[in-house]
Amino acid sequence: MGGAISILTACERPSEFKGVVLIGPMVQMNPDSATPFKVFVAKVLNHMMPSLTMGSIESKWVSRDQKQVEAYDSDELVHHGGVRVSFGMQLMNAVTRIEREVPNIHWPFFILHGDADRLCDIRGAHMMYETAPSSDKKLKVYEGAYHALHHDLPEVAESVLKESVSRAPIRVNLCDCYRRRQGHSSLKEGFNDFMTVFGGRAGLL
Repeated sequence: MGGAISILTACERPSEFKGVVLIGPMVQMNPDSATPFKVFVAKVLNHMMPSLTMGSIESKWVSRDQKQVEAYDSDELVHHGGVRVSFGMQLMNAVTRIEREVPNIHWPFFILHGDADRLCDIRGAHMMYETAPSSDKKLKVYEGAYHALHHDLPEVAESVLKESVSRAPIRVNLCDCYRRRQGHSSLKEGFNDFMTVFGGRAGLL
């Protein structure tokens, strides 16, 4: 959801950002799971039982690094229950707005996405890259990678750090400051904590 929020925020206030770095953003719903029938049922349930919980996020699809999956499962700040119907509707409303806004996106953006991401469909990233008229855009796909690229296998996480830093000099300074204040020994540690506390899976520059 962090990616969707970042995209919509930049669309609403394009003059306030130099660009956007998106890691595994949700741009479109997976058409295989969000079928017309399921969408119709969700709309009905949203009016009748908005607090009804449905399926939950399977943590095994967050990262290929088992230690990161275990950290996700034990994180008290992560909601581990089912997804409410009302929240699902908010997600669908968000992607509908994004699809409407994409043809008007002229601000710079950089998308990093794993082609094995089961949580946010990579077809949305391709759609945004191919459709948006921005003259400064880039899409980097990581073969076999899951959703949380900055918490994926070490070589992927390192590449994501370097790619993000190369496109976001302001983020580098912020990460370095955060590293020093928190006593981290490396920029990578500072970046990971910075993303967790401030950036989620997306960054506004």
